[in-house]
Amino acid sequence: MMEKSLSVLIAEDEPLARETLRDAVMARPELQLCGEAENGLQAKQMIDALKPDLVLLDIQMPELTGLDVLRQIQHRPVVVLTTAYDQYALTAYELNAMDYLLKPFTRERFDAAIQRVLEAPRRLTNDFTEAAVQASQAPQAPLERILVRERGQIIPVQTRQISYLKADAKYTALVTGGKTYLIRLGISELEQRLDPSRFIRIHRSVMVNLDFVRAMKTDEQSQLQMHMDDGAVLTANREVSRQLRDQVM
Repeated sequence: MMEKSLSVLIAEDEPLARETLRDAVMARPELQLCGEAENGLQAKQMIDALKPDLVLLDIQMPELTGLDVLRQIQHRPVVVLTTAYDQYALTAYELNAMDYLLKPFTRERFDAAIQRVLEAPRRLTNDFTEAAVQASQAPQAPLERILVRERGQIIPVQTRQISYLKADAKYTALVTGGKTYLIRLGISELEQRLDPSRFIRIHRSVMVNLDFVRAMKTDEQSQLQMHMDDGAVLTANREVSRQLRDQVM
């Protein structure tokens, strides 16, 4: 069992979120707040100087991201990741994180995360931090799942079940199983993380999963029309159309 008294550093750039975390920490007698960092560079410096037992680490911060902080620190604390965006919660899964907090979170959710930390053997928490550093430095494997929000719930969507994706202003629409989910992640970033043997970007704002293409037909402009399993028809640009036709045996 981990000792029941933990020094805690909060690394969070948003004042309101930092205040929420501070109140939650102060309400737990097992926790002692030792400092607050407002950006990633400050977090790195304070972690190595103060050597906290636990860091509540925001993934998206100015100066350095949370993952940059993990790469560069010498001291290895227990880490609970925090994020305001659904899609970044998948980072916690990729790193086999002790836990993560999706903002805005309830006090009950915070307490549950802290309880996991308190009950974990110290060896496991050290292993997590080392695994996080190694994973953040390693080449990224294709995403296997994306977390989406629906009616107040977080739902994991298997990427192999996504039939196509469409850019929608600041969002990307994922179409899977007859449903459409909006996530705050650009289609260009998703293109870099999805399996290239399965997904192809056929247009500036559209990607398709070839497993869900029923047929391709050439239109009058020599562009391929992708007829999807759900009845949607998506048009590939001329360059992609040419590349696909060149692959025909």
